[in-house]
Amino acid sequence: MKTATLQELAELVNGKVSGDDQLVISALNSLDLAVEGELTFIVTARMADRLSTTRASACIVPTGLEDVGLPLIQVATPDLAAARIHNYLLAGDFTASGVHPSAVIGNDCRISEQVTICPQVSIGNRVRIADQVILHPGVVIGDDVKIGRGCVLHANVVVTNGCIVGKDVTLHHGVIIGSDGFGFASDPESGNHVSKPQVGNVRIEDGVQIGANSCVDRAAFGTTLVKSGARIDNLVMVGHNCVIGENAVLVGQVGIAGSTTLGRNVVLGARAGVAGHLFLDDGVKVAAMGGVHNNQPKGAVVGGVPAFDIKKWGRATAAYSRLPDMVREMRKLRREVDRLTELLETKSMTEKDDE
Repeated sequence: MKTATLQELAELVNGKVSGDDQLVISALNSLDLAVEGELTFIVTARMADRLSTTRASACIVPTGLEDVGLPLIQVATPDLAAARIHNYLLAGDFTASGVHPSAVIGNDCRISEQVTICPQVSIGNRVRIADQVILHPGVVIGDDVKIGRGCVLHANVVVTNGCIVGKDVTLHHGVIIGSDGFGFASDPESGNHVSKPQVGNVRIEDGVQIGANSCVDRAAFGTTLVKSGARIDNLVMVGHNCVIGENAVLVGQVGIAGSTTLGRNVVLGARAGVAGHLFLDDGVKVAAMGGVHNNQPKGAVVGGVPAFDIKKWGRATAAYSRLPDMVREMRKLRREVDRLTELLETKSMTEKDDE
């Protein structure tokens, strides 16, 4: 287990120590679960009152927060600092276990000696695997695949023929990279579908993480591309020939149809859907369950189906929730208008009779 002093951890995140800077920390934990020797964190100063009950030895806090009864690391963004410190404390030196006897390896492969290949892994022909790669049980690697340094492929991941995985990529359980794209042509007379061959590949750039049971389809022609630093949650579908921009975030159950391009730092909320052949520029954000049917400009924030400006969507949603009351009011107003109309007609007829 790795340990570090509070000062060492503060230097790691450009923070300032208040209190005992030589206090030794062995782990990071939540406010409720942390114990002596562990570090915890709060995201905002409003959470400071909760520190009176924590058993943690020290805390990461927002800059300017002092005198809370614990040694502190003050930083501008506590959540980010906590993540970096937690990764640092958990990081261990890589130890290669080699290739398990039950693994099946094809012909003309080049596999570093500094790897861990677990039981029941299947590797095709002409595969290239770099240093410090871990392939967990049941991983299947197709022919002509390249896997970069420091990748971790969890149990039952499949990387199909010709796909390329960059450095420090994590693919969680059941991820499928390079399944056929959903492409076919339909015969208008018979109604039968003729599948279009999907002869491209998928390239995953450095530092990408993809959650369990997500799929990235191979391109019909060329490459489906997931750029560096992207974060893809569980149960996400990326269609053929898509481009996922740097540091994009795709939350659970997002679906993206083929040939759509996302710019840098695009965020798609849970169960959002994006139609095919669209372009979402840098920084676009789509609310959960939003349905995007047209291109979106840089920095746009949208929601709803079809998706439109988030502020207008919020007002529309609020109005929608009031529709039953509005209908009742409308009926009441209609009855009142009918009553007044009847009175006016009666008065008019009376006046004519008087004449």
